Parts: sequence; structure tokens; C-alpha cells
Amino acid sequence: MRETELLIPASSLEVLKVAVTYGADAVYIGGEMFGLRAKARNFTLEEMKKGVEYAHARGVKVFVTANIVARNEDLEGVREYFRELKKIGPDALIISDPGIFAIAKEEVPEIDIHISTQANSSNYGTYNFWYQLGATRVVAAREMTLKEISELRAHIPEDMEIECFIHGAMCISHSGRCLLSSYFTDRSANLGACTHPCRWKYYVVEETRPGEYLPVEENERGTYIFNSKDLCMIEHVDKMIEAGIDSFKIEGRMKTALYVATVARTYRQAIDDYKKSPELYLSRMDYYKSEIAKCTYRLFTTGFYFGKTDETSQIYDANTYVKEYTYIGLVEGKNEQGHVYMMQRNKFSVGEEIEIMNPNGENMIATVKAIYDEEGNSMESAPHPKQMLYVDFDCDVEEGWILRRKEEV
Repeated sequence: MRETELLIPASSLEVLKVAVTYGADAVYIGGEMFGLRAKARNFTLEEMKKGVEYAHARGVKVFVTANIVARNEDLEGVREYFRELKKIGPDALIISDPGIFAIAKEEVPEIDIHISTQANSSNYGTYNFWYQLGATRVVAAREMTLKEISELRAHIPEDMEIECFIHGAMCISHSGRCLLSSYFTDRSANLGACTHPCRWKYYVVEETRPGEYLPVEENERGTYIFNSKDLCMIEHVDKMIEAGIDSFKIEGRMKTALYVATVARTYRQAIDDYKKSPELYLSRMDYYKSEIAKCTYRLFTTGFYFGKTDETSQIYDANTYVKEYTYIGLVEGKNEQGHVYMMQRNKFSVGEEIEIMNPNGENMIATVKAIYDEEGNSMESAPHPKQMLYVDFDCDVEEGWILRRKEEV
């Protein structure tokens, strides 16, 4: 059985630390340039340096995205960027553009290169092509089936790594190469500025009746004709391991710490349980499914892994998320009295019950006994987002743990 890496996204240094705490083997991040999440907060070079040091000290790898489809004016900037990354020492660069690939080979030959899903690699010939050029890993096109991935594994070198998405949002276009955003808003998805027009609501206009919007309907289901459900393969971790996949990738570089903690912890447990015993993994399926549903999501699909998708893979009546839990905050430390130090992310009050996510897989219910601001003033509630607080709970809570609240559905 091959080693199985759990690869988790991080939008900030705080989220990177959460990913490491909750089970990541590797984390992928974006700098302020040349990645495909321009609207994400992303990392400054200084934050990236701190993140790499933090992860490496705990045996976790860090990969940096540079996966735009580059224009002429990007190339010299890419070269300078890679020279800066050389000083920081990430474990790999995620690249899709051959021109950027060539610059990476020249400037940072000591850093591994992973070929992004944006390169649309869907056969073993393409994998072998990139291997011969020096890539150590290729991210499979999302349109590949598990059967095709198994065949691919049999036709590539043993040390060539396969990375596949296992959870997260799905694009309408081939492996994310989409032109809708560029067409509608002049913000290119292939340069990191996607406005997600696949989630928009569409109508038909008859040419002689301008201004009369006719709904685009698929039977009675609604109008969101491009709106895919989210990928979720928690029930098929065994099949993905058996297919010979080396790295399980979670989508979500714009997601919250709560999302990252929930998804990372659940897939970490599922992978480890399967490696211990397939029977153990199967016996805990209800637990995995209930936990994975506690993160924000757009219903679930298995994507293309079992063949061509059908009408059940889309959402036709809304573009909103299912949200059962609210992110309260991350424990950043404790004072001499044992009170938790944290930045509040959503309102909570004294007397309220908060669920604590322990990285080992346990969930604890804690009651808020008292809330204090940084000056020590007592507060009945914490209504102001991002206020730094000290909180007294009725049980022991450790640094790095996530606080969340179940909402009425």
C-alpha cells in the first residue's frame, strides 16, 4: 500500500496552523501573486516564511501555488518571485503553465514541481511527459474516473506521484479552465480572479422582447444551470487508496478555519482507520458523514470518479450553502487563570453552550462561564467580530482548538 498524503488548503497563517493541528500531512498556500485565488487573503513572503518554518518544525510539507495561465507581462515577475521563494524553501511549487515550469527549473531546481489540475492531465502519456521533464507529481484532471486513475498508475513510474481532489467545490469547466468570468466581468479565472458566474442565476431573453426575462428551467428544478454540488468522497476513501493515489487534496483556499479543521480531521481519521483496518473504516462511516456535514457545503456529489455525471450532480433551485455550524473562534492561548485567549468570530454569550473540536477527534460541549475583554472588563456577550477576549469555560480547553456552535436548521 502506497503512502497516502492528506493535503489541506490554507488561506492565512492562522488557517495553516489549524490545518497542521488537525491532521494535514501537507498544506498548500498561495502568495500574493501568480496563484488562482486572487480574492483569497493569501500570504505575504514574511507570512509564508513563518508558515513554512511552523509546518516543517512539525513534519508537515508546504506547497506554493503558481498555477496561473501566464501572459507575457507575468514572466519576469514570476522569475523574481521564485528567487524570493528560494530563500523561504517550500517543498513544492504547483504549476500549470509550461513557461512558468521552465522558469522554475532554471531558478529553483531544488524545489519539486507539481503539475496543477489546470494543466488538464487526463492520461498516463501526459503524466510520463511531465515526469520526463522533471515534475515529481501531477494533479489529475477532475474528469478522470477511478478506473482511469488505476490504469494510469500502472503505466507511470513508481516514484511518479498522483494527486487527486477528494473534497470541495467543483467548477463547471474542464478542470477549472473557465472563460465565463473573463467574458462577463473581464476578470479571468485563469489569472486567479474568478467571480464564480457558474453560481449565478440565468434567464433567457427573446430578441423582440428585450427586458422580459424568461426563467431557464430544467423541468421544475429551477434556474442554476451551472451550479455543481460539492465533491465528497468520504465514503470512498478505500477505493481512492486502492486506485494508487498518493495525495488526497481538499479544495478550499478561501475557506474558514472551521471548515479546514472539520474536513482535515474527518479525512485524517478515515485514512488512518482504513490503514489500520478496512472493517474499522466501514464501521465508522456514519460518524464520518455526520462530521463532514458540519462544515459549510453545497450538498454532495462523487463527481466523475464513477463515470459521467448526471442531473443529480447539480443544484437547480439555489446557490447558497448548507450551514449547520457557526465558527466562534480559535484558542490562541491561556492566561494564568486558565481563561482562554481568542479572537471572537461570531457572537456568543455567557451561559451559552459551545462545541469544542479536539484535534484527536472528540467533540466536547462547554458552557461559557464568563467573558472578559483585554482590559479585564466583564461582558455578558461578545457581539463585535474579531474582538480579542478572555473566556472562562467549565472544562479544560487547549491552545489550537476550534470553537463552534450548532445552529437551528
